[in-house]
Amino acid sequence: MFHVLVAEDNPNTRKLMETVLRREGYQVYTAQDGREALRLMDEQHIDIVLLDIMMPNMDGYTFTEELREGGNTTPILMVTAKQLPADKHKGFLAGTDDYMTKPVDMEEMLLRMRALLRRAQIVSSHRLSIGDVVLEYDSLTVTRGDERQTLPQKEFYLLYKLLASPDKIFTRIQLMDEIWGMESESTDTTVNVHINRLRRRFENYSEFELVAVRGLGYKAVKKV
Repeated sequence: MFHVLVAEDNPNTRKLMETVLRREGYQVYTAQDGREALRLMDEQHIDIVLLDIMMPNMDGYTFTEELREGGNTTPILMVTAKQLPADKHKGFLAGTDDYMTKPVDMEEMLLRMRALLRRAQIVSSHRLSIGDVVLEYDSLTVTRGDERQTLPQKEFYLLYKLLASPDKIFTRIQLMDEIWGMESESTDTTVNVHINRLRRRFENYSEFELVAVRGLGYKAVKKV
């Protein structure tokens, strides 16, 4: 069960979010401002934070900055009435992972949460081995024997995602969502381009293959 922290000063909005999340099977903690949210982060294991910006005592920007300065990488989804591009930019610069404006579509909120949690799960496992091939998440490197390659970030994440779930078919939209994010202006052809680069880069590797599944998407096939 994932643990969600809802930091929101409006009691009606906070209660609505809590009800929706509990119905979906999440363990929910709530806070009325950033200070209370930080205290809960110290006391409880939290998998993701739903965060308002305009709160008393400590606003969402300050909360995010303090969390990130302390080395905490828990995914944060800002949910706020502040709709100007400058507000969104400030949120991402502070360290948020995603940003939604009110009034909130609860189904979209749940979808964005799931995407952030999936990406966080990729990060939580830092090393992946396929035969003699080793992927190191922290350094974005792929090693086989004496050969070591450092990949561009998105190429590495895409390869890691596919190899972490061999034989599972991922649609282009799924991969765009999880690797590039729902706010990305990239198109699904971006996935095709990166897959082709990875195929050329590892064309002589016998340990795995990246396979296109016609009409669906891509999967990785382990050969060892």
